Amino acid sequence: MRGYDLDLLRYLQVLIEEESVSAAARRLKVSEPAMSRHLAKLRVVFSDPILVQSGRRMMASSFATGILDRVQNVVRAADSLVETQLLADLANMAPTFTIRANDLIVAALGLPLLHALRRECPKCEILFAPEVDDPASDPLRHNSVDLYIGATGVMKPEIRRQTLFRHQMFGLVRKGHPILAEPITPQSMVLYDYISVSRRGRARGPIDWVLRDHYGLTRRIVMVVPNYHAMVESMRHTDLILTVPDLVLQHISMDRLGLASFAFPLSLPYVEAFQAWHPRRDTDPVHRWLRETLFRVARQLFQSSGGGKA
Repeated sequence: MRGYDLDLLRYLQVLIEEESVSAAARRLKVSEPAMSRHLAKLRVVFSDPILVQSGRRMMASSFATGILDRVQNVVRAADSLVETQLLADLANMAPTFTIRANDLIVAALGLPLLHALRRECPKCEILFAPEVDDPASDPLRHNSVDLYIGATGVMKPEIRRQTLFRHQMFGLVRKGHPILAEPITPQSMVLYDYISVSRRGRARGPIDWVLRDHYGLTRRIVMVVPNYHAMVESMRHTDLILTVPDLVLQHISMDRLGLASFAFPLSLPYVEAFQAWHPRRDTDPVHRWLRETLFRVARQLFQSSGGGKA
């Protein structure tokens, strides 16, 4: 264990959390070659690959996944040496945390996060700010929100981010929908009309690009709605297909609503949801506590529910 120190543990923590050398490098503000060198050293120290290739992406090894909680606890304990005095007063604080997120994130994480925060800070409150059309980085830069939770690909380079979970897209249909009668193929997919979800009114996305580029097919999108819950309860009355992430499926009663779902027979990328904050908040112990609590709640929630891999 010669050369083993706290900084190396920090690299280990972030590599396991992000399951990506480039994402870990971006989060810790180091170059990718430097992060690759840290990964190589960690592999020697622990006699384990730490990250392994899985299709087009990396994933944490079973050993790395198993030690993540302990690594986080060690790093957190070291950080707490300088934060103990302030965080000891959480029970007497009454902060309001402003978090920008869409309705899907709020439905899944809102109450679990509030309950977890109030166990240590009973007087805290959460204000979920609605998503609007301005860039997600702007309210972080202007200090009008504490955290952004979402999956936008547009973030200013200085914004810190941490992956919370990954999810995949599914088709949501009524029970007995004719597409379910036979094995689903790209060719059978495009025989039906679709509802697309986009707050900005964008009808097409990765599903359409894969159909076009790999199969020369185009699906018909006949309606675009601003959020996932706008049409869920109406799907039992139509043969339209609604594309939803597995996160939606975990929070609706499929039997009660008379619905079924199917996986798309396509090689689709995972959608990454992350929390983001401005670097001015990096060393704020209460903000760090908020971020760590959110990360822990998201991991527990989506691992226990069988959702997209975190």
